[in-house]
Amino acid sequence: MVDQLDEAGQTPEEDEAQAYQLEPKTVSSILYAVEIDDRERLTELMEPLHAADIADLLEQISSFERSRLIRLYDREFDGEILSELDESIREEVIAVLTPQVLTQAVRELDSDDVVDLIEDLEGDQQEAILGALEDVDRAAVEQAMSWPEYSAGRLMQREVVKAPEHWTVGQAIDHLRATPEDDLPDQFYHIVMVDPRLHPVGNVTLGKLMRSKRETLLRDILEETFQIIPAMRDEGDVAYAFNQYHLISAPVVDDEGRLIGVITIDDAMAVLDEEHEEDILRLAGVGEGSLSDRVIETTKQRLPWLAVNLVTAIAASMVISQFEAAITQIVALAVLMPIVASMGGNAGTQSLTVAVRAIATKDLTGSNVWRVIRRECLVGLINGLIFAVVMGIVGLVWFGSPALGYVIAAAMVVNMVVAGLAGTGIPILLERIGVDPALASGAFVTTVTDVVGFFAFLGLAAAVLL
Repeated sequence: MVDQLDEAGQTPEEDEAQAYQLEPKTVSSILYAVEIDDRERLTELMEPLHAADIADLLEQISSFERSRLIRLYDREFDGEILSELDESIREEVIAVLTPQVLTQAVRELDSDDVVDLIEDLEGDQQEAILGALEDVDRAAVEQAMSWPEYSAGRLMQREVVKAPEHWTVGQAIDHLRATPEDDLPDQFYHIVMVDPRLHPVGNVTLGKLMRSKRETLLRDILEETFQIIPAMRDEGDVAYAFNQYHLISAPVVDDEGRLIGVITIDDAMAVLDEEHEEDILRLAGVGEGSLSDRVIETTKQRLPWLAVNLVTAIAASMVISQFEAAITQIVALAVLMPIVASMGGNAGTQSLTVAVRAIATKDLTGSNVWRVIRRECLVGLINGLIFAVVMGIVGLVWFGSPALGYVIAAAMVVNMVVAGLAGTGIPILLERIGVDPALASGAFVTTVTDVVGFFAFLGLAAAVLL
């Protein structure tokens, strides 16, 4: 049977789904309900929204509006909202919630979400959340917090569905049905098979479990792809493994190889997204800022790299000052020299972005580093020759000087090749010495392309034209 379509060609279900999205009109209605203290209307407007949408709403509005909304909506506040909130306002929201609401909200979360929630909070707020948990849950969270930050042990959830390797499908299903709901994770994708020493030996997907006959042994329907994650492994490497091997979940083991938790794909992909976001922000020299940060915090984050850029700009200016006499005699040099530096800077940024991304995804390794560097230099050479012809013609037509055209063309080729070399080589070098290439590469690459661009253009001009 074909679903009935409305005038826009959408089903009623699609219209309803669109209505649940956080649109400007919805935000305005919510803020008006807050302004007139209409709790019933606010609850009606907020109920269809996903926890992530509510978190986005809280991040978009002012601190005063946020406080009033939370107080009016507190009885309906969901723990998932806390886990979706940006870290920059999470403390503020927790401070507004009443102890009763906070207790209820936190108890709805899995252990990994609670760990993610409290690891960036101050001590008193950490205690407030830990105090809201049951004794067993608190012990699990405190044990997870004992693992190093950014490790698999910190990322994992303690709730694991496991079964002995000799069980049948029927025994596993009966076990799941008999287990109290509170003792199972909210979401899980595998049953982890363990030996008598609690060492994980394989995964059984729920799909295969439900399709198999009751007498089938679990060991006969194990998943082909199986990865064991040591608790001390860096969470970035965990995210890479999930992405590389298409994992849905993976067991986490301690130093003795015993099962202590599980990491699921949603947590691994969250880490991957965070790393991608950090790389983008660091390439721009803005650290880990967000739209919710205060003016002073944002200023402090950006000031250091602006200072670095100032130093590099002074270095480039010192190169220019060495050719002051040439610039005084040939004014055209002052007009054209920013073009050479700008083209080199853009080309360097292109190579830099590709290199930093390849390093993050482990595609750029010692086995292919020289091939990649040669490729970027060759790309720079070809692009340099193309734009050299263009700028040579521009120099000839604009200023009527063939020699000036030759000079800027040659400088363009030199700087584009150097840009390819610096854009790839500098991130690799920084990564080798333990410096984050996403954070530090930009300033160095810009400095190299500016200095080389100015020196090549002005140096050639001084040698040829004077």
